[in-house]
Amino acid sequence: MILDNNGCVIWDENMPDDLPRQYSLQDVASFSHWYLEDYPVSTWNRDDGLLVVGYEAGSLWKSRITFDADYVAPLFYCCIGIFLANIIIVILLFFHNTRKLEKSIKPILKGIQQLSKGKPVHIDESGKLSEIKAGLNKAGDYLMKKDNTRAVWIRGISHDIRTPLSIILAYASEMEETPTLPEKTRKQAGIILRQSEKLKNLVSDLNLTTKLEYSMQAICKQNIDAVELARQVISGILNDGMSDQHDIEFHEEQPGKAIQLNGDNLLLQRMLGNLIRNSIVHNPSGCTIKFSIGIHDNSCVFVVSDNGHGMSETQLNALNSNEDISSSQNSEDDTEHGLGLKIVSQIVKAHQGSIQFVETIPHGLTVKILLPMK
Repeated sequence: MILDNNGCVIWDENMPDDLPRQYSLQDVASFSHWYLEDYPVSTWNRDDGLLVVGYEAGSLWKSRITFDADYVAPLFYCCIGIFLANIIIVILLFFHNTRKLEKSIKPILKGIQQLSKGKPVHIDESGKLSEIKAGLNKAGDYLMKKDNTRAVWIRGISHDIRTPLSIILAYASEMEETPTLPEKTRKQAGIILRQSEKLKNLVSDLNLTTKLEYSMQAICKQNIDAVELARQVISGILNDGMSDQHDIEFHEEQPGKAIQLNGDNLLLQRMLGNLIRNSIVHNPSGCTIKFSIGIHDNSCVFVVSDNGHGMSETQLNALNSNEDISSSQNSEDDTEHGLGLKIVSQIVKAHQGSIQFVETIPHGLTVKILLPMK
């Protein structure tokens, strides 16, 4: 409705019949702030009068709030302060909880790293993420139990094989050297002898790799002349009787210069011997083996290379990633690289050294070993 200056209704639309058609100044002052007969209303000034818009009863709630000006500014700043304080509290709680979570996660991450290295794991299961910690402990216990079972099984099998194998070797050697036996029988005895020796070496390799893997092999370190060590290994292989199809070339990068190592003499002999024999065994048609020794960045460098068949890229990547590769036989009855090179890598690791397997150009295998000097 529109009221004129006298308070009379001069226009209306949908106006309830129970509302009066004229209002005093007191009425206008009242319903401007509150209600008009329980109807919430709003007012606007117009050139032709006062426009009053009403709404259904109970549809709006009207309130009049009055503040002392002296309290408005402090109240405003107080609200801002409370708001900022809440934000600061939320941030502090966030960082506090994050730190607690990081503190709980840190031993879990450390435990996972230990498991990846095959080491035992035991984490305090109290606090947050206790279920994950308990699961990690169970996984660690299971893996350690499994590894121990495997190590015990290998040791037991090796021990059980050793006695009958010694008997086979003794009788086969005796039969091969008995002149009264037929030639065919002596040849068969020689084959049995050679295959038994391979089996004996395999048992020895299994025992050694198991001990190295589970840190059960004692490392008896002593001062070693690396050049003399290399010469002894090469002489031993030559004295064992090497095929005329194979040739070993020895080279000193710094002739006459002493290269001293601190390591286990027997293990280092086994390491170098395995490398040379690996080239011989896996290249039965013959190859040239180059053995060099030198010094680089206060490290003793052994390089053994051959111009034989070499290895596939997959096998090279597996060896350089410290992964196991197959040691089975292929269709041509040639054994693949496997356990012998794994033992070499384990011995290098036990002496805090590094090893790299690369392809010899145009074909063959090159193995580079760096061991810290004394």
